[in-house]
Amino acid sequence: MLNKFIEAIKEKRLVEVTFYSKKDNTNRTRRCVPFDYAAGKRDKIPVKKFQLFDLDSPNGRHNLPLEEAQIISLVKLDEVFEPADYIKWDTDWSIERDWGIYS
Repeated sequence: MLNKFIEAIKEKRLVEVTFYSKKDNTNRTRRCVPFDYAAGKRDKIPVKKFQLFDLDSPNGRHNLPLEEAQIISLVKLDEVFEPADYIKWDTDWSIERDWGIYS
């Protein structure tokens, strides 16, 4: 699963992820931008997570960090994304990529 996620990052392709939501004890499927595989900067206990940006949430677009155990399936889509549309901060990625100035 991690290899497919890294490929999606490097190829700038969206992913469809089905995951278990701890918040409401249900499975959800979302179309997401794959950002990184790393612990969150604000995590009290640093655990590597799939760092995604949820494009389909009914509550609006938002960051979606998921632990591997939460992920039921991850599919690399044919749809590509442009990093400039989503990256609005100075980056410090764990996964190497060639995204130009957003690398």
